Amino acid sequence: MTDTGVLKVAMPKGRIYKQASKLFREAGLSIPEDFDDTRRLIIPVAEANMEFILAKPVDVPTYVEYGVADIGIVGKDVLMEENKDVYELLDLGIARCRMSVIGLPDWKPEINPRVATKYPNVASQYFRERGQQVEVIKLNGSIELAPLIGLADRIVDMVETGKTLKENGLVEMETLFQVTSRLIANRVSYRLKNHAIQALCDRLGQAVPAGS
Repeated sequence: MTDTGVLKVAMPKGRIYKQASKLFREAGLSIPEDFDDTRRLIIPVAEANMEFILAKPVDVPTYVEYGVADIGIVGKDVLMEENKDVYELLDLGIARCRMSVIGLPDWKPEINPRVATKYPNVASQYFRERGQQVEVIKLNGSIELAPLIGLADRIVDMVETGKTLKENGLVEMETLFQVTSRLIANRVSYRLKNHAIQALCDRLGQAVPAGS
């Protein structure tokens, strides 16, 4: 378990990191601007008594669950897929998008259709709750290819603007849920560092845009 001094924060690389670091600054935390383009993986910020661990988004809940990070920033999609034993403290209202069922516009229902996705647990639960029997195929990238080359009848994936879908002749059929990034905490850290974590949560909560 981490020491009781510095607050260790697991932060996803890429788009979420840029939006989250901006939110941290708006909350009055001393996050240097040049950190947005760094290639370092561990970034100490002595002024804020924090240390940032930059990780792949899907790994953030694991780092928090096992206590190598006290808190983390992660998309709701990853939280639902990974189902880790962590506290979800705050909806940060950033990196907004949606999880959708997607396919070709002329798709017709079939018996036991195949569904390709990066989120097999989310997809399986969604169709099971609707009494639909499907074969779920896990892919790690270019999910949009699956219906185009006949690998799957539909896909379940994240949609932000829909531009990629349109360019590939695909359409959204159903929305599973809306996605934003969340602040999560390790259960033990939340007790040992409660004052620091709650203070950060309160400051970030005040910086979250209205309506998020």
